[in-house]
Amino acid sequence: MSGAPDELLRGLAPQVLGALVRRFGHFDTAEDAVQEAVLAAAQQWPVDGVPDSPRGWLITVASRRLTDLLRREQARQRREDRVAAWAPQGDPVGDTDDTLVLLFLCCHPSLSPASQIALTLRAVGGLTTAEIARAFLVPEATMTRRITRAKTTVQDSGARFTMPADRDERLGAVLKVVYLIFNEGYTSTTGPSLQRVELAAEGIRLARMLHRLLPDDAEVAGLLALLLLTDARRPARTGPLGELVPMAEQDRSLWIPELIREGVALITATLPRGPVGPYQLQAAIAAVHDESPTAEETDWPQIVALYEVLLGLTDNPMVALNHVVAVAMARGPDAGLALLGSIEHDQRIAGDHRLSAVRAHLLEMSGDAPGARTAYEEAASRTTSVPQQRYLRARAAKL
Repeated sequence: MSGAPDELLRGLAPQVLGALVRRFGHFDTAEDAVQEAVLAAAQQWPVDGVPDSPRGWLITVASRRLTDLLRREQARQRREDRVAAWAPQGDPVGDTDDTLVLLFLCCHPSLSPASQIALTLRAVGGLTTAEIARAFLVPEATMTRRITRAKTTVQDSGARFTMPADRDERLGAVLKVVYLIFNEGYTSTTGPSLQRVELAAEGIRLARMLHRLLPDDAEVAGLLALLLLTDARRPARTGPLGELVPMAEQDRSLWIPELIREGVALITATLPRGPVGPYQLQAAIAAVHDESPTAEETDWPQIVALYEVLLGLTDNPMVALNHVVAVAMARGPDAGLALLGSIEHDQRIAGDHRLSAVRAHLLEMSGDAPGARTAYEEAASRTTSVPQQRYLRARAAKL
């Protein structure tokens, strides 16, 4: 068997973890055992070759390690008699891919969104705690505590390693976590870089995995299409110095045509199946943008119509703000500013830099340079992203 061991191991790790948690329980200890098995494989396979059943090899090694860890733990707790009950009964390999169950477990409703994201990246994404801490710009010790608390919370909840009865409701949380992982990579909320490519790539990888496991779910397909169509614009979003380039000014020849074709084909095949959900509608909007040869040729009336359907499905202030921009582009800045006045007091976005940035853009379109400059400076003061601060201040300076 050939293939890059790192890539192979990363794909197999959540399957192996799922198999062990299903067989033994003990989420935290099982993860330690899987990491040790992965480390052993990374050292042995380049020398000895990849085994015929790499997944079975990893499960066998991880199971032995887990049994050792549980015995040691029980010895410390003077309950050695319980070890036998935890030993594997028969061959634990099987053909079941437990990755989906593991994803649902990581998105347990008792966890905060931040903890769901961290646990998903650790257990399903295979990122190290240090990598996750770097991605979210927090000390490794802080992220270690967050992940440890999340594992303990799941363990203490008594959650069983089975597909939850509230799968449909929990799927919404799973999709949101994958979307947030991608979004934090595509537009970092803090720090010196606009994008963290590794996080965006992980979001797409998780969405592909979900789509493979749930091929008939329209919203899963919609999410994958949205991420592909959005990521297609990534090469044009920053200039030579890492500065932000807005979509209207991007060199569209830099957009990735393979991702656009895949995303458009996916959403085109998915939309007629229904029922239509928020991720499908956002993907349809992204497809209109990506298929426009130039910014001037964008079909803004169609985008307005799609946003209005989306607003009927979700009470999301950012959707409302994007709708304002679409209305301004389709009907003029005065129509956009009037609509902006109807949402600017929503406390969920009242302090968000994006609200001020949209106001600045519309004021600039309407010819109110002093008002636009003030709004750009206000937006710059509200964002923690350094590239966005630079862009907004540069717009203010031009005025």
